[in-house]
Amino acid sequence: MILQSDPKLRNEEQIRFQEAYAVLREAIAARAFPGCAFGLLADGELLLSDSLGDFTYESGGADHRSVSPETLYDIASLTKIVSTTSTAMLLYQRGLLDLETPVGELLPGFVIGRDIHEHARRVTVRHLLAHNSGLPGYIPLFHTATTPYAVLRGCLQLPIQAEPGTRAEYSDPGFILLGKALETIIGEVLAPWVRREVFAPLGMTATRYCPALHMRSEIPPTEEDELFRQRVIQGEVQDEHAYLLNGAGGHAGLFSNVPDLLRFAYAILDRSKNRLFESTTIEVFAKRQEPAGSSRALGWDTPSEESSSGRYFSANSLGHLGYSGCSLWIDRDANLAVALLTNRTWPHRESQLIRSVRPAFHDALRLAL
Repeated sequence: MILQSDPKLRNEEQIRFQEAYAVLREAIAARAFPGCAFGLLADGELLLSDSLGDFTYESGGADHRSVSPETLYDIASLTKIVSTTSTAMLLYQRGLLDLETPVGELLPGFVIGRDIHEHARRVTVRHLLAHNSGLPGYIPLFHTATTPYAVLRGCLQLPIQAEPGTRAEYSDPGFILLGKALETIIGEVLAPWVRREVFAPLGMTATRYCPALHMRSEIPPTEEDELFRQRVIQGEVQDEHAYLLNGAGGHAGLFSNVPDLLRFAYAILDRSKNRLFESTTIEVFAKRQEPAGSSRALGWDTPSEESSSGRYFSANSLGHLGYSGCSLWIDRDANLAVALLTNRTWPHRESQLIRSVRPAFHDALRLAL
């Protein structure tokens, strides 16, 4: 599989996928985001890899930069699948992870001090992956927490608001805890393990936590942070809790680009015997979880009624979104994947235009095929 686009084919790509380009150009004009990188993989071939727009809305000047297909972005919650879920998949595949293991066995602080009848004692690794643990979706712990330990302690002590398995609520604290639970199994912090066991075998050389200082100017900024750090956030993770976790959380922290994300997608689509993830592992993690009506599988999301994947991705698709404006969708029936990377939070988080851009972009691509 070749994931380097041929500049000679760019004009052909723009003609074939002109409606998809139009969606993105209109989004940039409407200030949904200042720029984007995107790619389409189908049947193991790179059919589209391109970019539009700039790092920011201010054009010209010494600091002006245009986006390229290889531009590195803060991929936010795509970290949940590319790093944390892939780690869980490999540990499960190697017989090192039992999905029914109570979280309290891996993280005793999750149950110490709680009544023996509390829901927390019945929360398992499966519940954390499926976002049905009963944990709240988001709590701004960074208002009081100032250290990694304080963030972890805050997550460990959160109330379990529903019987595990009965309520679906997308939970950042759940994946912060999941990342820490997996670290107890692998015996090291997540970042070097996933780099060695996932990124290196797949050739994902650009993907990383905590980009070096000299790389920051080559990464689109995500926000003019007036709430927490009081500075422009560029080349360091936007998520406040991931920042406090030394830039590398189970829920956020990764930086990646379109070629690397399509390499990761190919590892899910690959049907060869030498694949990183075995087909049985993928099937286990691709199955929708309780309660009925939830679109969540184990770590992955699947198309819902009004999915960001649009109207044409099959029910057998897997994907995820990132708060910064990134997405990855993989259709296992059609054998294709689409990556879209943006910094839709620049300069501030209020814009929600990305919600209409994503399905329109995916629909335009699928219709062009």
